[in-house]
Amino acid sequence: MLTAGMAGAFSQTDMADYKAADTKDALVELKTTMGDVVVELYNDTPLHRDNFLKLVGEGFYDGVLFHRVIDGFMVQTGDPNSRNASPGAQLGEGDPGYTVEAEIKYPRHFHKYGALAAARTGDAYNPERRSSGSQFYIVTGREVSERQLENVDMKRRNEQMQNYFQKLAMEHRDSIQAMQRAGDHEGLEALRQKLIEETEAKVIPEVMSPEMKAEYVAKGGTPHLDGQYTVFGEVVKGMDVVEKIQKAETDSSDRPKEDIRIISASVLKPHE
Repeated sequence: MLTAGMAGAFSQTDMADYKAADTKDALVELKTTMGDVVVELYNDTPLHRDNFLKLVGEGFYDGVLFHRVIDGFMVQTGDPNSRNASPGAQLGEGDPGYTVEAEIKYPRHFHKYGALAAARTGDAYNPERRSSGSQFYIVTGREVSERQLENVDMKRRNEQMQNYFQKLAMEHRDSIQAMQRAGDHEGLEALRQKLIEETEAKVIPEVMSPEMKAEYVAKGGTPHLDGQYTVFGEVVKGMDVVEKIQKAETDSSDRPKEDIRIISASVLKPHE
């Protein structure tokens, strides 16, 4: 639902392309060299919302490039080192000097078409899955079939079971090592079966709802990223611009050969 003041900022053509956002969520406009994009920032990811609004207010995003673009996947920006980068320079390491605590709200927020999410370093260096202080991406993704979604659910369930089993095994490490030293194979197998039973009893798999599956099948996305990155908003206007950005010709590092830049970012509506 748009307020009267917000509606005045858009033409009738814009209004037709505008997805009604939660009236309590913030709206930010990104003016790019390919066109304008409006994103909604979710109130239930307040650390990311407030950080994003702070950076926008400081002009942090003004002039930065979309430095990583993959057709059928996503477009990424927010590296301050990209602002004056020379052609062919390797980008993607820049940030404001801090990270943001993860606010992964899966399955409430997922990697649907148009999702706004925070980039981060990998689990090996970042087991807490903290987000980059500034880099973010917008999901374009690909068409997804019911079978593919079933496979994603199965993989996620297996990972959850494995992680929980390993946690239990660590808790019984001393007993396991003692039985291994004693050559007690029967004891080890009995404990293994006990831990498997406890894992199966305790782990409640996170599976997609019918509504999520319908969204993925209808519009696409990147479901394999769900539960691993913080999704903190979505595009409510300008996905046609995002589509144009993802089609840009890129080099071997996925950087567009012709610079695509955020000219300016501004808050259209603060959160309530």
